[in-house]
Amino acid sequence: MAEGSEAPRRSRWAWGTEAREPTPSELDAVAAGASALLGFEATPVEAVRGEEVELRQSRLDPPDSRAGLFTDDRHERLVHSLGRAYRDVVRAHRGEFEFPPDLVAFPADEAEVSEVLERADGLDAAVIPFGGGTSVVGGVEPRLEDEDRPVISLDLGRLDRVVEVDRDSGSALIGAGARGPVLEEQLRPEGLTLRHFPQSFEWSTLGGWIATRAGGHFATGETHIDDLVESVTAVTPGGRWESRRLPGSGAGPSPDRMMLGSEGILGVVTGAWVRVRPRPVFRARATIGFPDFIDAATGAVREIAQSGLSPANCRLVDPNEASLMGAGDGSEAVLMLGFESADLPVETQLDQAVEIAIAGGGELRDRRVTDGRSGDGEGGSGSDRWKSAFLEAPYLRDRLVSCGVLTETFESAITWDLFRDFHDRVTAATREAAFSTLAAEGAVPRVSCRLTHVYTDGAAPYFTVLAPARRGEEVAQWDEIKAAASEVIIEAGGTITHHHAVGRDHRPWYDRQRPEPFASALAAAKSAVDPDWILNPGVLLDPAN
Repeated sequence: MAEGSEAPRRSRWAWGTEAREPTPSELDAVAAGASALLGFEATPVEAVRGEEVELRQSRLDPPDSRAGLFTDDRHERLVHSLGRAYRDVVRAHRGEFEFPPDLVAFPADEAEVSEVLERADGLDAAVIPFGGGTSVVGGVEPRLEDEDRPVISLDLGRLDRVVEVDRDSGSALIGAGARGPVLEEQLRPEGLTLRHFPQSFEWSTLGGWIATRAGGHFATGETHIDDLVESVTAVTPGGRWESRRLPGSGAGPSPDRMMLGSEGILGVVTGAWVRVRPRPVFRARATIGFPDFIDAATGAVREIAQSGLSPANCRLVDPNEASLMGAGDGSEAVLMLGFESADLPVETQLDQAVEIAIAGGGELRDRRVTDGRSGDGEGGSGSDRWKSAFLEAPYLRDRLVSCGVLTETFESAITWDLFRDFHDRVTAATREAAFSTLAAEGAVPRVSCRLTHVYTDGAAPYFTVLAPARRGEEVAQWDEIKAAASEVIIEAGGTITHHHAVGRDHRPWYDRQRPEPFASALAAAKSAVDPDWILNPGVLLDPAN
């Protein structure tokens, strides 16, 4: 929101609003749990107060323009300085904002987006689309190769409306600045949903999902925002970019696919027609325990993925993850299955999937069938507890940072034939790097894994590492662990990211993953629509000389 808004202020360092920043009692509770889990004495440290932060003076004066378009407000510049990766939260917690934007722009329509780009060109300033500011890969940080170049952070939070609904086609035109809860609330009166729920759902935006090819609710089938996009509208320094609304087309390379995953380097996504659906009424779910994660559990998940049943949820968590997230007691791997439909009962599909899981060595722990027409409620199963913990994880991460715990997640995707070797190598390399960076004698890092999305030909493993942090050296410690994990991910045949995007933090490994001719083609495309390389320089590509 722009300066002067009465809405709750975003925290300058933590997830969510200032009202959700951790309290002393919450920190004490987290410190006690972390100490017992990791074998060291966790000590809470309060974040540096906002008024104590030394902020570089803006190098730009707000241009004369429509009221509220540009601001150099101190709090807005702090909020728009960093994303929400571990390394971002650590630095912001300590009051370190090395690369703040000089101005923040809040356009209310496409004309104002164009004005921001034109003004930036005249000022030789870079423009970084901010989305919801939830990037965990350095995608929104004004960390440029040319540190003297001024920066404008572009916040599309005012473009937050469901503009039009086409019920015949099952589509809706939505502004790019609409956050997950906002667009869902606006679709609800129509009985519709986008049904795209990434972990960042509370604060991330439709435009951000498109720019980063975000992964959402469905564990099979329509797993990425790519699958839900019908057409994209964007503003580039070279003009307006709008693709034709079509259910499919074979007319050359897709302009939508080119914008998807472009991370703000080609244009500013301002809106999109997306495929929506009736809200689900029928739900069926089950929790299955497995004696081991690799052999029995992943084998059963592979069989389910290849069965054609297409569960909405097919999340497998290893024993460590199950214990940490409340899905189990840590003695077994846990598979959470779910089916849903707006039109037909899905109990039969669930039973067929459960049968496959049991044949693969699993044991049914919980089964629940609900019918929204009769008001059947949700229960308190392990999958419920895991879902609640999953959505609260960003808030817990902030508390862990305050208590001196390094917490990092990284994800990839790998084909089934390479999965076992990939999992073992990534886990071993991460654990070894975590041990090698410890400053607390006797401490034991925790490395866990879950499968967030599954395909007929492979899966997306998502790793979490917890370790005592080296106070004052957290970023360097994170860099060591991140580099070790990323190296083995690339060497073992995985992707550097399945749904977190590339940003600045994944660039070294992304460069090795992509074909070089593709990099040249992408650079040529950027030069065509953004000849002065105004938009997010350094993300995906090195700035043009």
